[in-house]
Amino acid sequence: MGNCCVTPVPSEKKKGKKKQNPFALDYAVNQGNGGSKLSVLKDPTGREIELRYELGRELGRGEFGITHLCTDKSTGDVYACKSISKKKLRTAVDIDDVRREVEIMKHLPKHPNIVTLKDTYEDDNAVHLVMELCEGGELFDRIVARGHYTERAAAAVTKTIVEVVQMCHKHGVMHRDLKPENFLFANKKETSPLKAIDFGLSVFFKPGETFTEIVGSPYYMAPEVLKRNYGPEVDVWSAGVILYILLCGVPPFWAETEQGVAQAIIRSVLDFKRDPWPKVSENAKDLVKKMLNPDPKRRLSAQEVLDHPWLQNAKKAPNVSLGETVRARLKQFSVMNKLKKRALRVML
Repeated sequence: MGNCCVTPVPSEKKKGKKKQNPFALDYAVNQGNGGSKLSVLKDPTGREIELRYELGRELGRGEFGITHLCTDKSTGDVYACKSISKKKLRTAVDIDDVRREVEIMKHLPKHPNIVTLKDTYEDDNAVHLVMELCEGGELFDRIVARGHYTERAAAAVTKTIVEVVQMCHKHGVMHRDLKPENFLFANKKETSPLKAIDFGLSVFFKPGETFTEIVGSPYYMAPEVLKRNYGPEVDVWSAGVILYILLCGVPPFWAETEQGVAQAIIRSVLDFKRDPWPKVSENAKDLVKKMLNPDPKRRLSAQEVLDHPWLQNAKKAPNVSLGETVRARLKQFSVMNKLKKRALRVML
């Protein structure tokens, strides 16, 4: 689910026509030809979402749809509604992906760090997912805004992310797209929980099952994904990449091109010499190495990560600032990601 705020497209003036349904992403489909009869969801809450919810401002957009603020007309409670245009679901794989995303969100038990799916609706034009609203902003933005940023703060964030991974794996779900942008704070409060918001690339898995599809985001992809032979261990790798970035402000495997990033991932050489690594605790570095072990069989499991001394003593991790350089790098990395997202949006 995209969360980068953009200016919603103004609706056309009425000119005496029947008021358009804002929940129909492609108005043209509504204007005749009977619309698409494609059925995506197995058991949606209902068909006419506008009977219960009122659509508000746009919160963001992705490859398949747009996310709006939406209000429950009976209670006044606010949510996020991700509306996926059926016109964008061009293949059976696209349809399966949406269906699976909903099944996974329904399958996972309620968890304080996973966004809740409240309702699902499907009409002729779109699938609408009504979810818990996260208004607290992105992970890196919060860190940059906070000012004083420490190893202890990085440990707290890592613990949350790995707890989400552990819970997914325990219930037979592999996330496959763990990255900072897929974690949002629920609200603006200092004590706000961090929540995983996007399960669009997640899949169900059975013990010992292997996957071959290359999915995810280049910086966070495990080497075995690139080799097309992987299992749930890829999520621990991605969490390890996030931890590395949290501690030094840049990804561990970096290049100007995606091909260069892939080659760096396959080489899996970690740099612990540049600032601020010399002042990062040995325990933290040990955990990074074990999460970024290129051999998935020797990589720590999510439970083993949580049992590691650095996370077991997360509240006692050094509370000394990691320095202005790390904050500046995080800010730069976050801005670059948002620019890339906007460029992709223009291309879609």
